[in-house]
Amino acid sequence: MLSTLDRHGSGKLGWVDPYGDTLFNEQEAQVARQEVATLTRGCGDDHQKAALVDLAELLEACAATPGSYLWFMGD
Repeated sequence: MLSTLDRHGSGKLGWVDPYGDTLFNEQEAQVARQEVATLTRGCGDDHQKAALVDLAELLEACAATPGSYLWFMGD
């Protein structure tokens, strides 16, 4: 699902690099949480939807913890 996002758009999830590492702070995680909600509503695949739910939980934890980061580790 993330690969369908525009890397140059205004959203945060489009910044996630599938090959390199990407780091979100708690403010970026808060914005990305809203994007995940939109993606989940438009997702018809159960496996992708489950992955988005997991991602939403991680983003929620990061957004709720000042000074925290969420690290996406690329390939």
